[in-house]
Amino acid sequence: MCLTHSIVANLCFKILNCCSLTKVVTEMSEEHESWKPKHTTGSARSEGFYKISRKDKMKYLHVELPPTSTQGMCIPARQPISLRAGSDFRSEQRRLLSTFSCDSDLVKFNQLKFRKKRIRFSRSHIHEWGLFAMEPIAADEMVIEYVGQIIRQGIADMREQRYEEEGIGSSYLFRVDQETIIDATKFGNLARFINHSCNPNCYAKIITVDSEKKIVIYSRQPISINEEITYDYKFPIEETKIPCLCEADSCRGSLN
Repeated sequence: MCLTHSIVANLCFKILNCCSLTKVVTEMSEEHESWKPKHTTGSARSEGFYKISRKDKMKYLHVELPPTSTQGMCIPARQPISLRAGSDFRSEQRRLLSTFSCDSDLVKFNQLKFRKKRIRFSRSHIHEWGLFAMEPIAADEMVIEYVGQIIRQGIADMREQRYEEEGIGSSYLFRVDQETIIDATKFGNLARFINHSCNPNCYAKIITVDSEKKIVIYSRQPISINEEITYDYKFPIEETKIPCLCEADSCRGSLN
């Protein structure tokens, strides 16, 4: 026998010995299979999803089921369930958060992003369209962020002139600082429908989030359902006056 045939024969002999020593588990133990259903097709993937009973689930999780009869046994009392409404619970959370030393504006802004206030826009007795509350809003809450395109003063002047030429009567340019303006005329949210009032129930505040300035509308006082949301535009004083239609007792007569 040549050397090559001898090497091949030795390799085959070793492979046969290894295969004979290897144990292939063909069946799972009864303890492991007790909670598993029987598969008629032989494959769980071909049968889709199936529901596991609570009894089998407890076996799988190794949890003992409580006895069906509780006579003569001591059962721990359940914790009382709070009957307060969700709004009361959230108000309590806000009061607790206000006592912390952290940045309350940032906390409130994160809450506003997580759960937006339920508001709607509809016809207003003040001017055309307005924004109305669909849920009670407590005092000193964030109502909505004023969203739009962030532009410079030069671009704002050009757009204001162009909007006048196009016949867009309402102005949705909101100044953030000396060089930054938010334009919500064509790209904005419901905040642009908030009307001016000389005795408003909200006010605008500029906050900084992640080194970015944002304009947020806060509530000055509790706001009830279907009440219109308003704030003071605080336009600069000019000779050409813009009539105010808020009809408040303390109305100044003009927006500027």
